[in-house]
Amino acid sequence: MLKLTDLIQMAGVDLGDYKIHCATGLKSPPLEAFFDGRWKQWQEEQNQKNFECDRILSLIQLEDSRWLFAGVYDVLGVKAVVRPRGDCYQYDTREVHGLEHLTGRTIIQFEKKFRASYLRGPKYADQMLMVGLLEQRMTVGEFPGFNAVLLSHAKLKTVVREDIDSWRAALGNVAGVYIITDNSTGKQYVGSAYGGDGIWSRWSAYAKNGHGGNAELRSLLQEKGSAHADNFQYSILEVCDLNASDDFIIGRESHWKTVLRTREYGLNSN
Repeated sequence: MLKLTDLIQMAGVDLGDYKIHCATGLKSPPLEAFFDGRWKQWQEEQNQKNFECDRILSLIQLEDSRWLFAGVYDVLGVKAVVRPRGDCYQYDTREVHGLEHLTGRTIIQFEKKFRASYLRGPKYADQMLMVGLLEQRMTVGEFPGFNAVLLSHAKLKTVVREDIDSWRAALGNVAGVYIITDNSTGKQYVGSAYGGDGIWSRWSAYAKNGHGGNAELRSLLQEKGSAHADNFQYSILEVCDLNASDDFIIGRESHWKTVLRTREYGLNSN
């Protein structure tokens, strides 16, 4: 099997003094940042001076020993930043061009049996083996079925921005009742979608501004700031035929509000 470093060198890129960044974050998932086009910014904020090198070779964990190659970045500088949530180091990086055919497409086998996430490159270069090359850059993926929908706000924005066919086809052909959970508090909002493009149309509005025009969610984001929408998680409670009457769907919405008690303890006001 080919080594990742061989593929990079074949593309005419010299890694020089480099570190391997093995991204496995749970609180702010790196794969979501990659899907949402925020990977460079996500990587640049570090709690320690982790990138004392010329270049960063970025890997994002997919499962166990499988990783996604997320590009190579020049380290241009770093500065200490004081922030309310904790001091950090803010790096300035630039993605190295010429690897677009590999970035987001190359699947790597790398058996990492230790916790360290910032590794000196030459020591591990022989262990990073290519086991797959996707036809297209990895994205959120195909629609998983109505019973398996569980989207973070970042993933929802990616689904809508990329207009993924399987998601649009599924969500655009059904009405129904959905639930939004604020993962920072556990509070929930139950809503419904009917007419037009059904749930797809409704969720596209949430992807755009976080509140989708709902008074309760708009008020929450005005209080907490628009970035608070990053805490939202979207799922489907019940699917209905697009031809079902508005009154029927609103009745099902009311039923779920009663079941989950989102009027008393959640984010619904009516």
